[in-house]
Amino acid sequence: MSNEKTLSIIKPDAVQRGIIGEIYGRFEKAGLQIVAAKMMHLTLEDAESFYAVHKGKPFYIDLINFISSGPIVVQVLYGENAIQKNREIMGATNPLNADVGSIRRDYGNMQGIVHYNVVHGSDCIENAIKEIEFFFSKEEIFLEKI
Repeated sequence: MSNEKTLSIIKPDAVQRGIIGEIYGRFEKAGLQIVAAKMMHLTLEDAESFYAVHKGKPFYIDLINFISSGPIVVQVLYGENAIQKNREIMGATNPLNADVGSIRRDYGNMQGIVHYNVVHGSDCIENAIKEIEFFFSKEEIFLEKI
C-alpha cells in the first residue's frame, strides 16, 4: 500500500446543484487529502482533448457537450491507495448500478443518463498522471505541506 495522487472532477451537474462541499466531505472522511483544486469552465476543445480516449464511442459527443456545459471543479486527491479509494467513494459509472452510499448513487442522475453522474475519477496510475498534468502544474500541487 502506498500514497498516490488521483484526479477528481466535480461535474457541471453537481456544481449547479451546490453539492461541492458535500462531495469534498466524502473525500476527507475517507482519508483523502485535497492537495490542489480549482474551478474552471472547459472549452469544447479542451473537453475533446481530455476525453480523446473515448472519441468514436456512442456517448462521446454527449459527454464532451455535457462536461463543457458549465463550471467544473477539478482537484488532486492524495492518500493511501487514492485511486481505488476514490473509485469506491464515487461508485459505479452508472448511478443506477452504484452502491448505496456512494457519490454517484446519492447524487447522480437516476434516469439512466450515465454521464450525469456528478464526478469523474482517474482509473489507474498512468491515467491519473496524464489527467493531473492536463489540469495542474507541479507548482499548483501542495504535497510539501502534508
